[in-house]
Amino acid sequence: MPQRRSGADACPGALDTHAAADGGLARVRVPGGLLRPRQLRAVAAAAAELGTPVLELTSRANLQVRGLGPGGAAELGERLAAVGLLPSATHEKVRNVLASPLGDRRGVAELDAALCADPALAELPGRFLVAVDDGSGDVAWAGADVAALPVDGRVALLLGGADHGVRVAPDQVVPAILTAARAFLELRGQQWRIAELGPGVAEIAARLGAGPERVPRGAARTAGPIGAVRLGGGAPGFGVAVPLGRLTPEQAEQLARREYAVLTPWRGVVVPGGAEGLADVGLITTADDPGLGVTSCTGLPGCGKAHADVQSQARRLRVGGRAVHWSGCDRRCGRPAGGAVDVVAGPGGYLVDGVAVAAEDVVGAVAAVR
Repeated sequence: MPQRRSGADACPGALDTHAAADGGLARVRVPGGLLRPRQLRAVAAAAAELGTPVLELTSRANLQVRGLGPGGAAELGERLAAVGLLPSATHEKVRNVLASPLGDRRGVAELDAALCADPALAELPGRFLVAVDDGSGDVAWAGADVAALPVDGRVALLLGGADHGVRVAPDQVVPAILTAARAFLELRGQQWRIAELGPGVAEIAARLGAGPERVPRGAARTAGPIGAVRLGGGAPGFGVAVPLGRLTPEQAEQLARREYAVLTPWRGVVVPGGAEGLADVGLITTADDPGLGVTSCTGLPGCGKAHADVQSQARRLRVGGRAVHWSGCDRRCGRPAGGAVDVVAGPGGYLVDGVAVAAEDVVGAVAAVR
């Protein structure tokens, strides 16, 4: 049976902000994660001048600005529009496009423009997610509603995180994604995601011409590129992780000195060139750093629903290993896809992968299972 949700989809946007304990929370969509220097500098300056200076990276490779005061959202929107980060006020919350950070981004720009050009698609829920994979499988299995995965010269269009046999030519990927999105809007009731449609997923696949082919379901990745990498076309690049997904003004400025920066869904960044200056501002540049894969929601005092200052606890973890996500309450905001250690604060302590742990023992318990 289709799954139904109660209440409206309250995902924040750059204009429609969320009222948090520390002020307005704005989410800036960055399709494909690509930021030019002036864009990154503009968002960092807006955060410093209108809210909290530290930018949050999300598990969808977007940015969040916290602590906005009265009128802050309108001013932020004007600044984003001036640098091309708000091309459509009506579609700003539905521009959710993940892309392989080392792949070609031309298709992402085409998809973003097509999404914004269709008035009907402004009705998509803010949680609806599209992934464009370069064939490596790094984002295809990240829980997207529609994911494009190159397979044997064609492109598999995954629906709700599974292969239903839809295959299209590379030049038909964007039209097919739009068709799937329109079909979802037609079939949905109160569902926010394609996977919640039940039999409706197969109906969308049938409309797209599903066949017998299948690729095995892959696992969601829990870490992004770290260290020296090769970008699309073979150019040298470098991948870093951002501690706890919190990008300081100094780190943003260092990244903005490159030709561009690509945010990753693992709360990291890929830039062209080498490692120069990246570790100097506290970015994680090596795969053996214990902070790699450690993420956290805002927690106290920024979130009124949180039970603990989970960021402070997360910073005490000095043992490497599996990815870990710290949540201030059972909503688990920002939890990445994949097999991360699940740490959840409650009124009387924590749950670590479902096991109750006292607050004073939680760092040791997480280290033991990591």
